[in-house]
Amino acid sequence: MAEPDRRFAEGDGRKMSLFVRTIVKKRDGAELSEGEIADFVSGVTDGAITDEQAAAFLMAVCCRGMTTAESAALTFAMMKSGETWDLSRHGFVADKHSTGGVGDKATLVLAPLLAAVGVKAGMMSGRGLGHTGGTLDKLEAIPGFKTGLPKADFDRLLDTIGCALIGQTDSIAPADRRLYALRDVTGTVESIPLITASILSKKLATGAHAVVFDVKTGNGAFMADPKDAERLGRALVDTTRATGRKASGYLTAMDRPVGEAVGNANEVEESIRMLGGEGPADLRENTLLLGADLVLAAGLETSAKEARRRLNAALSDGRALEVFAKLIAAQGGDAGVCDDPKRLPQPVSRRDVKAPAAGVVARIATREVGLLAIELGCGRAKKDDVIDPASGFRVKKKPGDAVEKGEPLLVVELGPTAKPNPTFYDRLAGCFTIAPVGTVVEALPFVVGTL
Repeated sequence: MAEPDRRFAEGDGRKMSLFVRTIVKKRDGAELSEGEIADFVSGVTDGAITDEQAAAFLMAVCCRGMTTAESAALTFAMMKSGETWDLSRHGFVADKHSTGGVGDKATLVLAPLLAAVGVKAGMMSGRGLGHTGGTLDKLEAIPGFKTGLPKADFDRLLDTIGCALIGQTDSIAPADRRLYALRDVTGTVESIPLITASILSKKLATGAHAVVFDVKTGNGAFMADPKDAERLGRALVDTTRATGRKASGYLTAMDRPVGEAVGNANEVEESIRMLGGEGPADLRENTLLLGADLVLAAGLETSAKEARRRLNAALSDGRALEVFAKLIAAQGGDAGVCDDPKRLPQPVSRRDVKAPAAGVVARIATREVGLLAIELGCGRAKKDDVIDPASGFRVKKKPGDAVEKGEPLLVVELGPTAKPNPTFYDRLAGCFTIAPVGTVVEALPFVVGTL
């Protein structure tokens, strides 16, 4: 006998009536109670609420907004819709969240660096989204590295290594999966309260005691306008604090890639160099900026200056790289990459993208660079696309840098499966705007603002 439609089961009529009243209340601009929001999320999770009602609620929130208290209630209810992790036996555990960008590899450096200075770091990351790279894709460029680990292994890694870098699980915040799919088809993706609850329901379910947020802005960020980025960042910080966690954050520049490497294996290699005390200045600043806040939140130092000193020492003396090697081995990977990065997947050939004229780099179309990286095989245009970890770019010039005619702006690294089309290199060159020598370039400062 066929399973009856859940919407017509006994008692669901009353529930549906309650949901309609909640939708109308938010549509009219009133503030919802914690209980009303919890009932809505429960209905989304167990199927009692229809897609039409859920979509109407999302549109009401998108148009009317939410208070911090409402956002916190929505976040908490979505978090409680699935498995939540208690990390209290580990003491203080830190986490970070970046809204994503091109060349953003700070997580790979930050987690082992924090562990090296005595701050446990438990981080659950995702795969590439749109033009932005994914932390899991980068980690899986390390031969053998496993990101799909259960809670027991997460605990073991925190106990033995002091950090863990794993993938999101289906048991975390299942309500978000249904709501995210509806947001994608109802024009409500940009709603700040809904973005906030989506991010934090997954982030806070894993039990971190403090989170630092890296909200990217500029032409390569999801929130290109600094004012929009600040609104999102403020909502993330305020909502996290409203749930009882420590939170801080920064707006950082994404009008150019972070570091030099864009890809997967090459970003791991750049992270290894940074953990060994070398690497690009902007990646180092990104890492220290976020790391200092978490050292302070853990109570290990009382000033940002001393927190940075502690972190810099662990980069200089090899402790941070040693932790990363232990973490790789503990998660099934080839720790030898830390001594010999050529054990990572390597490109089969390279090609320079050269400056057509002398001058100064005035602008990089960073989002387009990210999209071209996907074409090369660094990310996925479709869910089932296979990544080529050896492919990528090396960005040689940033806004404000002088360049001679014929000098490389960027180096393309071609992995074994890379097959760029005939216009690929011209389109890459077109991502760089070259202005005459002496032009004053207006680029974002790396730290655009503090949240």
